[in-house]
Amino acid sequence: MSDSTKRTDAPPGSSIRERSITPNEDSARGPVGRARVDRPVLFVSLSVVLILMLLAVFFPADFSTVTSGILGGLVTNFGWAFVLSATGFVVFALFLAFSKYGRITLGKDGEKPEYSTVSWIAMMFSAGMGIGLMFFGVTEPITHYLTPPVAGIEPGTEEAARQSMNYTLFHWAIHPWAIYAVVGLALAYSAFRKGRGAGFSEAFTPLFRGRPTPKGLRAIDVFAIFATLFGSATSLGLGVLQINGGLTEVFGLGNNLVIQIGIIAVLTFCFVISAVSGISRGIKWLSNGNMILALALLFFLFVVGPTVFILELIPASAGSYLVNLPQMATRTGAFGGHEWLAAWTIFYWAWWVSWTPFVGSFLAKISRGRTIREFVIGVVGVPSVISVIWFSVWGGSALTAQNSGTDIAAANAESQESAMFALLAEYPLAAVTSVLVVILVAVFFISGADASSIVLGSLSSFGAAVPRKWLTILWGTLTGAVAAVLLSVGSLEALQTVTIIAAAPFVLIMIGLCTALMMDLVKDPVVTGVQPRRALKRDKPARVDAKS
Repeated sequence: MSDSTKRTDAPPGSSIRERSITPNEDSARGPVGRARVDRPVLFVSLSVVLILMLLAVFFPADFSTVTSGILGGLVTNFGWAFVLSATGFVVFALFLAFSKYGRITLGKDGEKPEYSTVSWIAMMFSAGMGIGLMFFGVTEPITHYLTPPVAGIEPGTEEAARQSMNYTLFHWAIHPWAIYAVVGLALAYSAFRKGRGAGFSEAFTPLFRGRPTPKGLRAIDVFAIFATLFGSATSLGLGVLQINGGLTEVFGLGNNLVIQIGIIAVLTFCFVISAVSGISRGIKWLSNGNMILALALLFFLFVVGPTVFILELIPASAGSYLVNLPQMATRTGAFGGHEWLAAWTIFYWAWWVSWTPFVGSFLAKISRGRTIREFVIGVVGVPSVISVIWFSVWGGSALTAQNSGTDIAAANAESQESAMFALLAEYPLAAVTSVLVVILVAVFFISGADASSIVLGSLSSFGAAVPRKWLTILWGTLTGAVAAVLLSVGSLEALQTVTIIAAAPFVLIMIGLCTALMMDLVKDPVVTGVQPRRALKRDKPARVDAKS
């Protein structure tokens, strides 16, 4: 194995981290080898975020009124754009995977992946939607079951259960991961195959036909930071609500804003410490450990829950979801239902889009050496299968409990974060499993925010793989602060509103990324069979960083 492709999943306890360096990585480093800070991007991003947060703190009513008005305008006039673009990204990702472009390597030809497949899947899954799975695992299926998303269906019926699972899987399986995949592909191909910088603006180079990318295009990096910060804050807010609900359920702790802000402070400290330890240590270890805990909890519920029904539900739900996918994927508000679409589908698509700068960048960083086909199958296929199993186990158990006389719906109506704990209370070892849920959400919180802080630092450092530690600490602290402010302004509704607003402009950026990627791919030597006149500059030898 060459020096430029050394694996980074070093054994625990190793004090030396080895990693490969992209050809242009030195351009993101200062004279002493440290990552350079992109001051204009950093200062503009910080200014916008701080101004918005000050407005939210000092004028909460006006802030909520204005953001709600903007949200209403977006949903009414541009909800169709979220729906159609999300489906377009699915088609684009699958086309790349199963066409001649699928054999292209995200790196040099023949280069080996930097991370083992198990660690790769665990990291991308934890970063992609760990908290969301815990928060919505019970609450979404039970909500759709009792308030069907399709008009004319009687609540609590067999058809209501079918539509409940259809829409739950629609929101959590193929679509979100395809949205992540197209951004991760564009960034990974640009950085590792073409040898450009790792920033978002660098991936737009093909649109300018080889001419220098305009400096003004770095505004895209500002939008990426803005979307990442608020998308991450939404997930952190959901996690805090569920942690507080679990602590209340198990230990009788109060459920209020003061406690929630205290939880944010403690966990923010934890994920900042994890983030400055680096990807190879912090995120990888947390992700692997959390995957084991999540699978253990899932297996426990499968065994003690309605096992036979779950086994029947998995294939039935998957088949029904795939059959109804075209209709669900093209549903807009043309025949009414704007309010439901805004609360569920459009919120989800905006949430996933807002996470693409973070998750896409993170997926790109950990996917060097994989082919496009392997990348898409791994990023879209594997998590989608896990999501089908996850929601079949949790959703199937919740539907069975509801039909057996346990009022899961009442707990869900009181507070969505309590629905999972109400379900666990019906099975053995409820106190143990409830504590395990709290631990899982906390570690998902830490690992997700950990990766987010590093990506935010990278976006404000010309795409440097390892941003300065003080910058990572700054963004990590600010992410926790934004989550706390939005919770204080309006709890879950405020988080959802700001997420959709932050994601709206990034849909256009994603379309531009797909266009630029396609312009690159059609000229790739693997496709054309013609080698470029001048080979790409070889990677420098792997840098050994003695700072663990």
